[in-house]
Amino acid sequence: MTQRQKFQVLEKFELFELRQYEPCVLAEVSMTDSYGSASTKAFRPLFSYISKGNQTSQSIAMTAPVIAATQDSIASDNWKISFVMPAGSTLKDLPLPSEARVILREIGEERCVALAFRGRATQSLCEKKEALLRSAAHEKSFTLAGESRICRFDPPFKPVLLMYNEIVIPLA
Repeated sequence: MTQRQKFQVLEKFELFELRQYEPCVLAEVSMTDSYGSASTKAFRPLFSYISKGNQTSQSIAMTAPVIAATQDSIASDNWKISFVMPAGSTLKDLPLPSEARVILREIGEERCVALAFRGRATQSLCEKKEALLRSAAHEKSFTLAGESRICRFDPPFKPVLLMYNEIVIPLA
């Protein structure tokens, strides 16, 4: 089974969870494009990096989710598409990417709110889920960062009704 990004649920609410994420390393590609195009274009260099497209012959285990993050709303055209490196990875443990567009970035421990949903993570559906999560978190007096993350856990060939996704937003 594919390893997932590590977190602990701190509190459950009717529509969302408050989570504490462990520190991690992301391999990411920045793109200015629509969400769908950015995700598609960034996937190949990221997959190449974990599949021995780095400066060693070392392959890296695939993890979930694949993250599409924006500092603006999900309606933005500025994206960072990321693969989460296996739990416990550090920058010094990982091979350097041979593709210049792929950068490695450490993220410290952080608290986030998360809303899970099923279906294909289209931009329009994700915009609705982001608005719902921001509203529900606001009602519980959480102050959120501007960043929004679309987290996809399934391959595109999985039946749409079974696809699992999340919107994750860090606390400010």
